[in-house]
Amino acid sequence: MALLFSGYVETLFDILAILQIAAGLYLLWQGIQWLIYVRRRLNTDPGFYAPRTAVLCPCRGVEPGLERNLVSLTEFNHQNYEIFFALASESDPAYSIVKRVASSSRIKATILIAGKPQNCSEKVNNLRSAIEQLPPEFEVLVFVDSDGRPGKSWLHHMVAPLSDSRIGATTTMRWFIPNSNGPATSLLAAWNAGVVSMLGPHLNNFCWGGGTAIRRPIFEQIGMMDIWQHAFSDDYSLTLTLEQARRPVVFLPECLTPSFVQTDFPGLLEFTNRQVSITRVYRPKMWATAFATHALYCITILLGIFLALSLTIDSRPAFQVTSLLFFPLLLAAIRGAIRVIGVTEAMPAFRAQIMGQSWIYILVTLLVPFLYLVNFVSSLFGRKITWRGIQYELVSQQETRILTR
Repeated sequence: MALLFSGYVETLFDILAILQIAAGLYLLWQGIQWLIYVRRRLNTDPGFYAPRTAVLCPCRGVEPGLERNLVSLTEFNHQNYEIFFALASESDPAYSIVKRVASSSRIKATILIAGKPQNCSEKVNNLRSAIEQLPPEFEVLVFVDSDGRPGKSWLHHMVAPLSDSRIGATTTMRWFIPNSNGPATSLLAAWNAGVVSMLGPHLNNFCWGGGTAIRRPIFEQIGMMDIWQHAFSDDYSLTLTLEQARRPVVFLPECLTPSFVQTDFPGLLEFTNRQVSITRVYRPKMWATAFATHALYCITILLGIFLALSLTIDSRPAFQVTSLLFFPLLLAAIRGAIRVIGVTEAMPAFRAQIMGQSWIYILVTLLVPFLYLVNFVSSLFGRKITWRGIQYELVSQQETRILTR
């Protein structure tokens, strides 16, 4: 009976492992296509389109490197822009730093106080308030986060493609660079790395709130101010609205934004659980597909390890099982290496630092599906999330409740 059961388990593992290898080969092909796209974009001349641009940066709380991050927003070589920092109140711990950066900025920087949110997230409320107060001469809106540190040419590269009036928005993505090699920080950097290669030369791109540019007429035409009035997520709601308007989102790898991070395990789980919970509300089909994909990967790896150990203990040949177990891991590691190559080419100023920590993006990545599985299971139980000390309940895409401030 035990041998019969073992035979069934081995057959199940063989089937699952072959499926994982097939999926891994397909994802590897996609990774190569992504790298080709990155290199093509890096060799593309951005052009001369430089309209009057408003850079909108919502802020809440103090994080490591905040002042240097905000200073980088004042150093763009795009001449025709102004910065608008938006906070809920002057009592916010970030206010003194924002005020210091704004007063020393070489370009005009304005601080706007939005007040407390009522039916949306504080970030969305800050953005809505800032846009309501914008002078009419600004033609392009660029959304940034306070935890990113973009380079001097970043803004020009973000805005220039909008000369094509068919484009709905341009976007990019953060790349986490760990300030330490602690396990929680390394896992966070590896978890985020996979998101970067989800964007590419296709029509399924999504806006990232830390780096998105959109023409103001399009923003107004699709009615984002009304949609944001009850939204939690600025970027997911913008993505969905652009999709409904049949406006494509273009990914710009040349604008990848470094973000220096350090966290502990509670912080890791808070961040990753929040992102997946938001995805469940705004992208339920993507959430379900990703849940199934990561669950099958984890089951395959755990089953393979169990079988390999059982066969070894019973002094039976385990070569076939270990080979099938090894190949999905190898393919995932190769995809991680391709990702590192593309990112270091897109962010040459940080090449040495990223290469010095490349083991995080190549090897620690193999553990990321297990973290994702924890995130997916967590998202099954309720829709309460915490962002920068405020607890929210995501009732739906159109309804957000503020539970505690």
